[in-house]
Amino acid sequence: MSDVLEGRGLSLGYQDKNVIQNIDVSFLEGKTSIIIGPNGCGKSTLLKGLGRILTLRQGQVFLFSKALTELSTKEIAQSLAFLPQGIETPSDTTVREIIELGRYPHQGVFRKISFEDEQIIENVLAQTELTALAHRQVDSLSGGQKQRVWIAMALAQKTPVILLDEPTTYLDMGHQLDILKLLDSLQQHLSLTVVMVLHDLNLAARFADIMLAMKDGKLIKQGSVTDIMQPILLRELFDIDATIVEDPINGRPICIHYD
Repeated sequence: MSDVLEGRGLSLGYQDKNVIQNIDVSFLEGKTSIIIGPNGCGKSTLLKGLGRILTLRQGQVFLFSKALTELSTKEIAQSLAFLPQGIETPSDTTVREIIELGRYPHQGVFRKISFEDEQIIENVLAQTELTALAHRQVDSLSGGQKQRVWIAMALAQKTPVILLDEPTTYLDMGHQLDILKLLDSLQQHLSLTVVMVLHDLNLAARFADIMLAMKDGKLIKQGSVTDIMQPILLRELFDIDATIVEDPINGRPICIHYD
C-alpha cells in the first residue's frame, strides 16, 4: 500500500496572512483519511492546497508521485476530484446535467457526451440512488439529495482520489449519517482514496481509517482512530476534558465530554 497523495513542506495562506506553515502530509491508497481540529486551524485551507484550489506559498503536492506543477489541469482532474463546501446550485439545472459536468475532463475538443459517458452517468445515478431524480431540477431537492448530486458529479469524474470539504455541512443528523454511509460504501466498493474534513469528532472516528489532527495551522498528529481519540490529545486540540468509550455496536471509540 502506497501514498497516492502527498504534501511536502506546504505553506498556505490568504493575502498577507499565513494559515499553514511547513506541513508534511500523506494519504494512503484506498483509505479514508479525515482531518479534524478546531475552527480556523487550517483544515479547509490544507484541503484546498492539496486540490490546487489555493496556490501554495511553499512546498509541493505530489499525486501518484508526480508533482502537481508538472501536470496539466486536465490530467489532475482525471485523477483527483475536489468537492468544496457550500456549492451554489445553478437554477434550472437538472440532476443529470450536473452529473454530466463530471465527465468534462475526459471529453474531447467538441465536448460531446459519448456512449461511455452515458454508461458512466447511468452507473453513478444508480450508485448514489438518484436515478428516479435524474430529470428533477437540483434546486428543488432537499439538502441531503443535493449533496448526493454533488458527490455523484465527483464520482462521474472517475478519479481514484476524492477530496471533500465538510460534506455534511448544513445537514441534519439523519442526512449527515446518510451521506457518510454513502461515501463509506462507495469508497469500499470502488477502492477510492478519500480525504475529507469533518467537524463532528464521533462521525470522523466512525468512518475514518486514518485521522489527522490539526491546530493553529500545524499537523499535531496523524494516525489510526485509536491513536487520535485520546483524552490528552483531544484536550490539546479542543480544550475539553474527554472520556473515550467504545461503541457497543462497531467497537469504534466515542468521545464524551462535559463542561
